[in-house]
Amino acid sequence: MAFTMASSLLLPLYISTASAVILLSTLGLKLRVKSSSEHASGTHSHGGRTIFAFKVARLVGCLVLLSLSVVVGDKSEGLASTRRAALCATYLYACALAIVSVASGSRVVVPHLNTVLFSTFAVYVYRDVFPLATFTLVPKDLAQGPLLWAQVGILFVVAVVIPLLIPREYIPVDPKNSMPQVNPEQTASILSLALYTFLDTIIFRAYRVPHLEFDQLPPLPDYDSVENLKPRAFPHMDVFAGKKRHVLVGLIWVFRWKLAAMVVVLVILPLSTFIPPIALNRLLNYLENPAEESTMKPWFWILLLFVGQVTIALSFQRYLFLMTRLTNNVTAIISQLVFEHALRIRVKAETAGNNAKAADLQGQMTNLLTTDLANIINAKEVLLLFTFIPLQVIFSIVFLYQIFGLSSFVGTGITIAMLPLPGYIAKWQQTVQKQTMQKIDARVQTVTETVNVLRMIKMLGWEMKTEERIASKREEELTWIWRRRLLEISTRAFNNALVPSLTMLASFELSASKVFASMAVFDMLRFQLGNGFFYVSSAINGKVSLDRLNEFLHNTELLDSFSSQNTSEVLPVDESASDVVGFRDATFAWSNDEADGSLTPSSRRFLLKIEGELLFKSDCVNLVVGPTGSLTNFTGEMHFIPSSPSSWYNLPRGEGVAYAAQESWVQNDTIRNNIIFTSPVNEERYKKVLYQCCLERDLDLFDAGDQTEVGEKGLTLSGGQKARVTLARAIYSDAKIIILDDILAPLDVHTAKWIVDKCLRGDLIKGRTVILVTHNVVLASETAGFVVSLSNDGRILSQGSISDALARDENLAKEVQKDQEILEKAEEEIDSPPVDQVEKKDCQGKLIVAEEIEIGRVRWTALNLLFSGMGGPLFFALYLLSQIAQTAGFALQTWYLGFWASQYGQGVPVPVFKHLGNLSGILFVAVAIGVFAVIFYAVGAFRASRIIHKKLVDSILGTTFRWLDVTPVSRIIARCTVDMGAVDGTISAGFRTVIEMTVEMVIKFFAIMIFAPLFWIGGILFGVVVGIYGQIYMASQLSVKREMSNAKAPVIAHFGATVAGLASVRAYGAQEAWIKISMERINRLSRATCTFMDLGRWVNMRSTILGGLFASSLAVYLVYFQDARPFNTGFTLNQALSFSNLVLWWVQTYNDFEVQASSLERLQQYIAIEQEPKPTKDGVPPAYWPASGSLSVQKLSARYSADGPEVLHDVSFNIQSGERVGVVGRTGSGKSSLTLSLLRCIFTEGEVYYDNIPTSTLNLDALRSNITIIPQVPELLVGTLRSNLDPFDQFDDATLNDALRAAGLSALQDEMEEGKLTLDSEISGGGGNLSVGQRQIIALARAIVRGSKLMILDEATSAIDYKTDAVIQKSLRELPSDTTLFTVAHRLQTIMDADKIMVLDAGRVVEYDAPKTLLQKKDGLLRALVDESGDREALYKMARA
Repeated sequence: MAFTMASSLLLPLYISTASAVILLSTLGLKLRVKSSSEHASGTHSHGGRTIFAFKVARLVGCLVLLSLSVVVGDKSEGLASTRRAALCATYLYACALAIVSVASGSRVVVPHLNTVLFSTFAVYVYRDVFPLATFTLVPKDLAQGPLLWAQVGILFVVAVVIPLLIPREYIPVDPKNSMPQVNPEQTASILSLALYTFLDTIIFRAYRVPHLEFDQLPPLPDYDSVENLKPRAFPHMDVFAGKKRHVLVGLIWVFRWKLAAMVVVLVILPLSTFIPPIALNRLLNYLENPAEESTMKPWFWILLLFVGQVTIALSFQRYLFLMTRLTNNVTAIISQLVFEHALRIRVKAETAGNNAKAADLQGQMTNLLTTDLANIINAKEVLLLFTFIPLQVIFSIVFLYQIFGLSSFVGTGITIAMLPLPGYIAKWQQTVQKQTMQKIDARVQTVTETVNVLRMIKMLGWEMKTEERIASKREEELTWIWRRRLLEISTRAFNNALVPSLTMLASFELSASKVFASMAVFDMLRFQLGNGFFYVSSAINGKVSLDRLNEFLHNTELLDSFSSQNTSEVLPVDESASDVVGFRDATFAWSNDEADGSLTPSSRRFLLKIEGELLFKSDCVNLVVGPTGSLTNFTGEMHFIPSSPSSWYNLPRGEGVAYAAQESWVQNDTIRNNIIFTSPVNEERYKKVLYQCCLERDLDLFDAGDQTEVGEKGLTLSGGQKARVTLARAIYSDAKIIILDDILAPLDVHTAKWIVDKCLRGDLIKGRTVILVTHNVVLASETAGFVVSLSNDGRILSQGSISDALARDENLAKEVQKDQEILEKAEEEIDSPPVDQVEKKDCQGKLIVAEEIEIGRVRWTALNLLFSGMGGPLFFALYLLSQIAQTAGFALQTWYLGFWASQYGQGVPVPVFKHLGNLSGILFVAVAIGVFAVIFYAVGAFRASRIIHKKLVDSILGTTFRWLDVTPVSRIIARCTVDMGAVDGTISAGFRTVIEMTVEMVIKFFAIMIFAPLFWIGGILFGVVVGIYGQIYMASQLSVKREMSNAKAPVIAHFGATVAGLASVRAYGAQEAWIKISMERINRLSRATCTFMDLGRWVNMRSTILGGLFASSLAVYLVYFQDARPFNTGFTLNQALSFSNLVLWWVQTYNDFEVQASSLERLQQYIAIEQEPKPTKDGVPPAYWPASGSLSVQKLSARYSADGPEVLHDVSFNIQSGERVGVVGRTGSGKSSLTLSLLRCIFTEGEVYYDNIPTSTLNLDALRSNITIIPQVPELLVGTLRSNLDPFDQFDDATLNDALRAAGLSALQDEMEEGKLTLDSEISGGGGNLSVGQRQIIALARAIVRGSKLMILDEATSAIDYKTDAVIQKSLRELPSDTTLFTVAHRLQTIMDADKIMVLDAGRVVEYDAPKTLLQKKDGLLRALVDESGDREALYKMARA
């Protein structure tokens, strides 16, 4: 050692020489100086002065050290001049580096300077500080006197303190787009990063305010933003942008360097975990054998106990920091990847073919972004399986071998021999997990679909049957969850207790130092084996979800423009004609499956065939008369099938394309933003669009005008208003080509004529190519420069001018004649424009209410939702007793081992088998009680999950229409998926862990107090400090968690809204704008998530350091101030080490539980929402009711909210059973409000008698199930046509087919050769693969199947051509004689032959009688309109008939 000590002072010189060689060889110093100057301004604004001050301080320290090395002589050794010269050279080199660092700001010299200074400091520690901790060594440089410690002190400052405290420079990822406000993490010093003190500001700010607002959170670091992650990740993960490989391989490649850093930390971590056991072993060995000569002093091992705890905390928290950032980045990338991939999917293809593909795309994406993404993130610990756990097991075996010798391999052999059993369990878990995910999918899709059509379900009185349907899916899900939980319990019991205990019993050669040091290692072995199989379970779940994500990315059918399977050219053969819009010999299908004939005959197979050449005229209106919805082939939504070598189709997009779909699509935004969309703002053009699209009067109805929010799916707008907003969006855009799909259908004749005259003939249309599909041939033909007639199966019947088309198409000629008659009767219409009464909004136009955020700690009412569901106080008392018994048993086992060890060396024979039997008995009783406790708790958690889910579904199904109006669907879905999933998993498991750890902590604390009674003051002080930290931490953690939870719903909502309007988004080419919105919302979620994760690191570091101080202080007390037997000291220190570790995990687990419990708050909010009256016994009608369709209304008033204005005023009328009553009225007259009030969907006063029974006394389900309403835009369910007509399997196929024929489906399909609808035809969510007219026919057939005595039609035939409408009207007249028809209509000819006509005005009935009677009133409104019409005699004839 003398040679080593003597030569050690030369080591810094060697390192300095190597550093200089490396610096000179790089020849990059000048370049780095220049690069650094580029960031000078940013650095200066983000801590530059502080950095400069630290650099100056380091330079001063180096100069002082150089001076001391020159002045101080070394009198203790013979090579003084050589070593002094070496030190002077080292310090001189360090001064040069420090000067360069200060003068140039170069970062390249800083690592060299730190390395040189730290190596010098390490040499002095080795020579002069370490010997102080030994019994035999002395410091080598004591001859220098006080100046030695001055050098050591200055070295400590410049080599350790300054590098740890100096802030880091902010270097933007993109120098051209640096952040105006930098996250403190990006400029924090190394020590601040290690201890997370950069979070102190937000932590203490949150403690002082009730709730921390989102804008007060630290900004998202630029390297974590989607904008910077996407260019790195998508080339390796996006199937369209890069190689087609499994998404997991792409993730590993993208984050390879971050994963490598985590591996390095995970190599350090298992090494550091053995520092406390080694220190404990050496300390107890010293106490056992005080006579033996020891090298190290006891305080060194005590200090090592503390250092070991801190090292574990630093390395583990660094791993968690890297891991949580990785998972946050993965979440952002996968979310964005799923969204952008969805923009390429052919949506309607998802309803064709196999049932496995018939899943609703929105529901599938919701599952991927909630359940599957959560499973992928929960598999984050998989890296531990391949690094930390194997290393710790290996190190444990080596440690035990060092203590016990060959006998340790006996225990290791037992462990290895018993490993296959958990392996088989893990294999079963994978199978069970796949089934569980399928059942979760089924339940989530059912809930998603239910929420999306909830208004329809409530209007039809299907709540109870829908609840039964969801409950059935839930029971199937819970069955598999229970099986998975049993497997987890068996794995837990096997690994956490049985295997390590048996291994320990087989390994022991007993003494106190061996027992308690090895006990710590066996605890680690038990913990890691248990964790290992838990991580295997999580990894299996994550792999299943990754496979599902991979399936979505690789096997969903894409649009032709993205599909590699599409080898056909979709551009014109003549490239010079690329600006032509048209087709030649083209066939279009909804999916590739339909194209290759793989579908069964019963599946819907729609093929649009263009035989020959069809070219649309540029710069004019092109009229297409044919099947509605067929224009989606123009926008690329349908699959192109070339039928000849010369086949082609072309839609030039260079100058833009605008698209107004038949099913109007609006965003959940203001009317203004829906119209402007992605176009630049031009006020003059905007006002002109409002005028030409007949929207000015509509906006006057709203207090907030065009700032009125339209709500989800445009629920505040009527069908006509939505159609005109969609049209206005197309007209406002500057697109050269405008595609309008049946936009005139929802409009009355007056409004349609206005649109044709003012809009289609207006100046905003000039120079643009318009392709218009419509049934209203006469009205639209006045503007048409080219007319195409298509058959129902998509074949061209004629093309050319309107006269050419009429000459070649007899059916079209008849249609035109019918249209002409209707147009002449336009003056008879009294409903112009068609704006149904809607509730006035406040002046801000807000409809959707802000999501509620609880303030402060989680409320007891929310927690009680879980506790009461589990079983209440008796359940918890029994569970707590069993948990106490189990934990006390394991503590007794540990003490008994020490007691057994103390019997050796006393000169008395030790009864080994007696002690072994006692120990085994304690072990197996504890294990048995523990297994019982876990199963007992699992039963309670299972019961709570079932009860909470039922309460949630019942509450949502039973809520009011008003609540549905102001609550986005995405929030409801988030409660039923994310929050309910938390109850099923993390919340119940987290609460069990909190109880277990609390009991274990209390028992360990009392065990410590028994053997160290005077240390209770330190224990209480420790608990108080930890409690204070926990309180401060929770104030910020809960706020951030709530903001994070609320940031999730907008991400899902944007995805859902985009999928609903995919055709429109793609037609407008708005994908980039929508991608930008998605990235903004994901960044917002990431910002909250990053802060949330970092806060956990903050409290864990402090808890661990406090725990290390507690254990070390106890060791000092036991060694220096108490004379106890070694085995009692060992037991106490073992319990203290476990206690200090438990405190760390308890704080983390409890806070995680309370944070996760915010899901209970969110569920409680939706369980306590406003409800419609619940069914009662008194509300059940007589069995015969309704025997007739008579309806009597007396002084009926209605309003949309309890404090809103009345929309109906003292309405009274009587309808006899079997009468056909038509309802007409001007804008805002209250037609739709009247239909809603008859069903008690809004707040009403007065009485409505249905078959002589007041409806206010009836249960709502009884009332609504006996009245059928057909809304203007019907909603359908995912599944077959049969399941839509009869969702609960109550009728046979013959009845269903009769209803379809009566509703007019046969008339619609007479001319179709292929693609006819049958009972087995697949229907997508909301009926997205059908035209609105087809949906109305199906809704009408559903009403006929129900056989209600009262049928309400709210513009139910507005989107059906006149031929089909005539068939439907005939079918309605042939309904049973006691069926009452209540028809809201725009077309007077539809209701002119009704038994009675009701005229509404401003919510009042102004006329109500038979048409014949009303026409006899001299001043009657109806008579005035008829007399002024051009077809007066025909109308009078209809009325007399």
